[in-house]
Amino acid sequence: MILINTYNNLKIKIEEALINKIGEIAIQHFPNEIGGFLIGKYSNNHSLVEIEDIILPNKYKNSPTMFQRSANDLSEEFKKEFNKNQRFYIGEWHSHPNASTMYSSMDLKAMIETVNSPTVMITNPILLIISTNNSKINNYTFYCLSENKLHKYE
Repeated sequence: MILINTYNNLKIKIEEALINKIGEIAIQHFPNEIGGFLIGKYSNNHSLVEIEDIILPNKYKNSPTMFQRSANDLSEEFKKEFNKNQRFYIGEWHSHPNASTMYSSMDLKAMIETVNSPTVMITNPILLIISTNNSKINNYTFYCLSENKLHKYE
């Protein structure tokens, strides 16, 4: 499936199977939030980002209304993805159990902090928020950070 962000025309390509995989992980952790990193590739002209897989954090804190991950111990995993598959960090995902897929002020702050990190080399990371209950995906929404704002994909 291909989604378009009307704000900056950046397109996302993602397979439904990957969304289902993310949903299964979210359902397994229900009623707590869970999340991880989106990895993939940009087209040569940076008009399309292909989300190809995820990396789960080894260390995190979560509750029904909060997810905090650490990436400190994942540098080798990201290097392996780049060296083996030419894929790199393109954004993040997390769940909102039985809740809206609207981002929170904390979500926006976390994405801005990510862009300002010296180890992140992209300026427009993708955020996926997926809503689940204890047995299925309710909804999901993609956002792109641009000019310190999250812009929704249609």
